[in-house]
Amino acid sequence: MAALLLDPLAAIGRATLGACRVAGDAALFALEGLSHVLRPPFHLRLFWRAFIEIAWFSLPVVALTAIFTGMVLALQSFTGFARFNAQSAIASVVVISLTRELGPVLAALMVAGRIGASFAAEIGTMRVTDQIDALTTLSTNPMKYLVAPRLLAAIIALPLLVLVADVLGVMGGWLIGTLKLGFVSDAYLKSTFDYLQAQDVISGLVKAAAFGFVIALMGTWCGYRSKGGAQGVGGATTSAVVASSILILALDYILTEIFFAQ
Repeated sequence: MAALLLDPLAAIGRATLGACRVAGDAALFALEGLSHVLRPPFHLRLFWRAFIEIAWFSLPVVALTAIFTGMVLALQSFTGFARFNAQSAIASVVVISLTRELGPVLAALMVAGRIGASFAAEIGTMRVTDQIDALTTLSTNPMKYLVAPRLLAAIIALPLLVLVADVLGVMGGWLIGTLKLGFVSDAYLKSTFDYLQAQDVISGLVKAAAFGFVIALMGTWCGYRSKGGAQGVGGATTSAVVASSILILALDYILTEIFFAQ
């Protein structure tokens, strides 16, 4: 009888200790990576390569996501607000929702699927094929060579992607508003800019930078810790995407609480 009670408690304790150990390992990894971002030497070629991979090659999927999100948001807002005769608020709802929340979060989730998996697979393959150990043998710090350029590139690239997503999302809402819902273009744009505040855009860009750091951190950390051959690389890739997505949503709430709590 005692074993039936103690075994679940022991399992919960082991899981809690394991989670704390993993969180501590990730935190130390993040601090070490950030320290190398701020200290020379800087591998500008690797930074530029990572930046192009994140910003340029993620642009199509982020752009399509933003446009269709703005279109759907305008359409759904119209059907909902029509019940209260509040259709005039659609433009302001679309722009505020996109700049504060939907732009940063959806762009980050799309990038996490692409870049988090890519980083984890690339670094994980290097780990299981002993290429990271070879870098150490050649007196090259793997953290500075593999992790720091990716962290810096993601922190810079995500706000730029989100800025594009905001513009395209608003454009998608404007297209639906003017072509399908019967709004006058000038009135729709005036309502958009009248209710948009600098804090809305700035908060979204700060969120984007934080999300970029999380995506690069999880991708590099999961890849760095991978083991067990091809199966281990696959597990690291999955873990990177899942962990990045969960942390993005959790961090989104924390940053929203900081920016907009009354």
